[in-house]
Amino acid sequence: MPATRQSVALVTLGCARNEVDSEELAGRLAAGGFTLVDDPAEADTVVVNTCGFVEQAKKDSVDTLLQAADLKGTGRTQHVVAVGCLAERYGADLAASLPEADAVLGFDDYPDIAAKLSGIIQGERHETHVPRDRRTLLAISPAQRQDTKRSIPGHAPASLRMRLDKGPTASLKLASGCDRRCSFCAIPSFRGSFVSRRPTEVLDEARWLAGQGARELFLVSENSTSYGKDLGDLRLLETLLPELAGIDGVDRVRVSYLQPAETRPGLVEAIAQTDGVAPYFDLSFQHASGPVLRRMRRFGDAESFLALLDTVRAKAPHAGVRSNVIVGFPGETEADLEVLTDFLQQARMDVTGVFGYSDEDGTEAAGFTDKLDEDEVLARVAHVTALVEELTAQRAEERIGEVVEVLVESVGDEVVGRAAHQGPEVDGTTSLVDASDVTVGQLVTAVVVSSEGVDLVAR
Repeated sequence: MPATRQSVALVTLGCARNEVDSEELAGRLAAGGFTLVDDPAEADTVVVNTCGFVEQAKKDSVDTLLQAADLKGTGRTQHVVAVGCLAERYGADLAASLPEADAVLGFDDYPDIAAKLSGIIQGERHETHVPRDRRTLLAISPAQRQDTKRSIPGHAPASLRMRLDKGPTASLKLASGCDRRCSFCAIPSFRGSFVSRRPTEVLDEARWLAGQGARELFLVSENSTSYGKDLGDLRLLETLLPELAGIDGVDRVRVSYLQPAETRPGLVEAIAQTDGVAPYFDLSFQHASGPVLRRMRRFGDAESFLALLDTVRAKAPHAGVRSNVIVGFPGETEADLEVLTDFLQQARMDVTGVFGYSDEDGTEAAGFTDKLDEDEVLARVAHVTALVEELTAQRAEERIGEVVEVLVESVGDEVVGRAAHQGPEVDGTTSLVDASDVTVGQLVTAVVVSSEGVDLVAR
């Protein structure tokens, strides 16, 4: 315990899964005698929950740590600590290259975060971990992973969580880790193998979040389509969704990150037709050319993906669809790129993230020899991005006249929220006009009257 009650600010970078981890850390720190504050400049210690996914995310994490370190000696801040994916992935190497941080903590430090932080404050030297592939820490058989004693961030009981964002949407972890071996992705090496949370834990936390004011539950994981496989029931998500949607106070449940090759018909139907579940399909296509997808160690092609989208829209004609694609993957030809752009034009998705390929430490693709020139990758990214911006604007315009259910997120000069097809933060917003006497967290029925880019205006 700190000698005097110390204040801590948690700065979170990266995805919604990291946000859940930060709220677990906040709860553990509060239980350990620390006071949580919002402003890093007002904190004795700044804890930066880093992202280590791609090069830009790593740079942003390091820049944020350096900005926090700049506060030391100019005000109240005395210590800066790195946690999260970048800290777990690089460990001792990050600590050596970033002396501005007072400590670098890995995932296994999370259960004792309050004691660890107290020791750092009192001048104790923290021995930074040497990273290892976290997949080796769990049983090969998924069915044997539930009894692990290893720390899995975001899987702690709801009683150890503290909401940092008081908005009407809250992220809820279904699972952590991934068993896939995509040649471009390093996430499984530092997040570990796939582990589902038990349904009782998910439901308990959902009820707690509803009691904390959450009206939309955003189900997150590295691969939601695998939920339940280590619990003996691969269709567990289909049965869990109605239970989550039926919790008092919950108006909407949204599922994120579906693997197209694993998206079975029963899951499509459950998402598309369960009352209280947003007909929203976050499908990780990554590309549409069969040969490129095989080199990525992924399944599918443009034809199978379009068939999946036809199935989705047959069940829910107004369903929201988003995805990400990687452009400039090693060996990608002009013909492969044309397959991708043709697919995007036919897919009519609401949002598509476009990323240029870059090498990631420890991945199979980093060793490929047929890489494209960096300028060519950037040119292809610019080309596909321009196309996507045009296509998604057209898709939003197609929604004019639709009746939408908008979850109100802010009320001021404008009333702004999100319709069912719009996921948190990255999928655009809906502004409401002629909306008097509405409150944050209210679900409002409206008719779309105009669009601007991916954003809508509804009356």
